Amino acid sequence: MEALNAIQQGAASKPIFSKDSAVTFVVLGASGDLAKKKIFPALCNLFEKKILPPACKIIGYARSSMTVSQLAGKSNPFMKQKNTSVLDDFWKRVSYVAGTYDSPDGFIKLNKAIRDIEKNATGEKRFRLFYLALPPAVFIPVCTQLKENCWIESSNGECRVIIEKPFGHDLDSSNELSEAITKLFKEHEIYRIDHYLGKEMVLNLMILRFGNELFRSVWNRDRISAVVITFKEPFGTYGRGGYFDTNGIIRDVMQNHLLQILSLMAMERPVSTDASDIRDEKVKVLRYIEPLKLDDVIIGQYTGNPDGKTDDSKLGYKDDPGVAKGSKTATYACAILRINNDRWSGVPIIMKCGKALNERKAEIRIQFKDAPSNMFGARCQRNELVMRVQPQEAVYCKMNVKSPGMSFDAEESELNLSYHDRYEELDLPDAYERLILDFILGSQTNFVRTDELAEAWRIFTPLLHKLDAGEKDPVEYQYGSRGPAEADEFVKNAGYNYSSTYQWKKK
Repeated sequence: MEALNAIQQGAASKPIFSKDSAVTFVVLGASGDLAKKKIFPALCNLFEKKILPPACKIIGYARSSMTVSQLAGKSNPFMKQKNTSVLDDFWKRVSYVAGTYDSPDGFIKLNKAIRDIEKNATGEKRFRLFYLALPPAVFIPVCTQLKENCWIESSNGECRVIIEKPFGHDLDSSNELSEAITKLFKEHEIYRIDHYLGKEMVLNLMILRFGNELFRSVWNRDRISAVVITFKEPFGTYGRGGYFDTNGIIRDVMQNHLLQILSLMAMERPVSTDASDIRDEKVKVLRYIEPLKLDDVIIGQYTGNPDGKTDDSKLGYKDDPGVAKGSKTATYACAILRINNDRWSGVPIIMKCGKALNERKAEIRIQFKDAPSNMFGARCQRNELVMRVQPQEAVYCKMNVKSPGMSFDAEESELNLSYHDRYEELDLPDAYERLILDFILGSQTNFVRTDELAEAWRIFTPLLHKLDAGEKDPVEYQYGSRGPAEADEFVKNAGYNYSSTYQWKKK
């Protein structure tokens, strides 16, 4: 309880739990991949760190008939804990209810299971927390059943629900989903999760920006030449091509993960760290962005690499039997957004994301303008501030220094904060672990609000509809490459100057 109290005292929201509070965490879709790989491991980590409320009990709910022991057997391979006593103690907190997602019978059983837990708790206040680890098709029927059969509304009770992305397929479907859910629940009860908002370096953006006077006077169009937000994965979509083919890389990554990073990077200083103040500023900056057009993007689709070292790398996107032979779905996208306000007018915001590329990487790169009257000529490159989200979290600033030795040449070096060097023995929490704790504590700062979601879809929907209609052909790029060569020329013309002279030196 001491660890939980310390976190509650440091949180923006006031402490809400006592040691006797009845807290029930329900995982709907408990038999699925997300639950076994992310949610149960995150809950177990919180339990081991003694951050879960002491009286917290966990209920798994799914259509499958299974025991808690079978559920543990599916999840334990993904747990960090090697100490079996910790795992055994964790699973003693878990029970399981089987039921369908569209009829009341299972939810009536679920409500009874929750009430049985609450009867044994001595605290006056009850918290019911529901995590929907489910496909979007069942969001509305499940939310309806929860509201009708499991929800409590009283001064002694509080309910919340987490909803996983995707939040719709375009603006209309997103608005339809939001309208249905907001008719059932109040905004403060809804937590739309984007796990990128729980990553260490994304959370660091606000403190880096607003806690350091060093950056205040340079974080604007007068000093910044371009911003590049990048997401790269070194593997393809084989085996999940059927799902991916209906969404594509823009819906899968750019419209949510990368746009969330953009809003935190570009927003004005919030009045406070309160969730509503932060989310107000994120929405404001999104409103300054015009909807994307076809000319604002380069899209690509990977082909197999005949010299690839793995079977997967030798296969192209359309070699997956789940993908239509004539598919134009993008597995790579590079988009240039413009923020038409006083701070960012004229600065290209470049977002790049792709599958089957040459490395795994996610980063934010702020490139500053050329030094005026550069007496050293082309030997000095533009300064860059880089925040690496994954892998190996780091913040570093690329700068020009004198080459060591007798010469007077300039070379690129860095001011470097690599987390695993600076903070030795540090075990950074997983994004789901962090966001589930925020959900338990009732902090909505790192979750997506209804109006924020609508703005995100407003920016991307016109473009997505044109791409869905096949109005732009993807450029082919080879598995394991940096992506389409056309994208390099595209960002260069936009104002980003790529330098191949800098090399990051790993220790």
